[in-house]
Amino acid sequence: MKKAEEMSMEQTTTERLYYADPYQKEFTAKVTGCTPCKQGYAVTLDRTIFYPEGGGQPADTGVLGCVKVLDVQEINGNILHMADGPLEIGVEVQGKINWAHRFLLMQQHTGEHILSGITNRLYQLDNVGFHMGAKAVTVDFNGELSTEQLQNIEKLANEAVYADLPVLAACPTREELKNISYRSKKELDGEVRIVTVPGYDSCACCGLHTARTGEVGVIKVVASQRYKGGMRITLQLGSRALEDYDEKTKQVAALSNLLSAKPEEVVLAVERLLMDRDALKQQVGQMRAQIFAQKAASLPEGQEKACVFEEGLSPADLRTFCLMLCARVPLAAVFSGDERQGWKYAIAGKEDVRPMGKALNQTFSGRGGGTPELVQGSLQGDREALEQWMQSYGK
Repeated sequence: MKKAEEMSMEQTTTERLYYADPYQKEFTAKVTGCTPCKQGYAVTLDRTIFYPEGGGQPADTGVLGCVKVLDVQEINGNILHMADGPLEIGVEVQGKINWAHRFLLMQQHTGEHILSGITNRLYQLDNVGFHMGAKAVTVDFNGELSTEQLQNIEKLANEAVYADLPVLAACPTREELKNISYRSKKELDGEVRIVTVPGYDSCACCGLHTARTGEVGVIKVVASQRYKGGMRITLQLGSRALEDYDEKTKQVAALSNLLSAKPEEVVLAVERLLMDRDALKQQVGQMRAQIFAQKAASLPEGQEKACVFEEGLSPADLRTFCLMLCARVPLAAVFSGDERQGWKYAIAGKEDVRPMGKALNQTFSGRGGGTPELVQGSLQGDREALEQWMQSYGK
């Protein structure tokens, strides 16, 4: 039996029914090949409505006869249906795609065309990357957009949806193509398929789209970030946009209950909460400083070094307390943590403490550094061993 790799090298002809009618959900076809592969079995047919992954659009899934189609790939011009079981060559099988999955992808792809076309026309930015993810669509542009520009693009994109315009697909001749202005990420050879949304976009694309813009439902920009010298836009489109809205509504309702505030007042309630938190942090900081000062003042006069263990200190607390102790003794060290998760430390001295910090790190698998006056870091070790090391250092 031939391997899938060998089979993909043979040129076969599969009638692509999905271009003639992307809304076709079921079909019959003859099995022309079936061979084992990593994903199960690679099946070829004389015709198919299963769309193979390509053009930024994921593959269709569904069933062929009694087996499930988990993936569809086009390799060397051959459409391979990756099935979870074998099919007999020469038999006729009934196929059915997962229509909900297909239609969602069509909504997303059409919405992306509208948004990218508007962005290119208004701001001369090119779509240089497009991905339909499991939870959202991302589009990469070769330049940055302001918040106001993104809002304008989104507004115009949804106006295109409301207009319920036809979405047209055609394969013009080479001569006709010379007179058509269209977007394309790369130079194309052979037949070029142009997808057009009148007044909004014209783009070379091999993917599948809704028949009319109204079927997209909604186009929502939910996030944006700088990316590789340009900008990455995250979109929710079609039924996914409604799911996203539902989830965020639930989150706002939950916050509303927790904060005892109306949904429209959640932001103000959180701002008040953060102000209260900052005030409490300042109070706690002042109290800690007072406690550190009292503990430092309690050190006996004439003591050469101090080694203190305190719970729950931040790096800033360690530094503050250690410097207070060093004002009373020539050498001070403060440790915070435990033997299981490790210790954070600060060491301060009247003389250069960097050699001491280096020796401490070497002994207890630590790391850190600092200035001649103060070093900080983290390490692992037994508390008793740390205390003994501190007592013996320099002797």
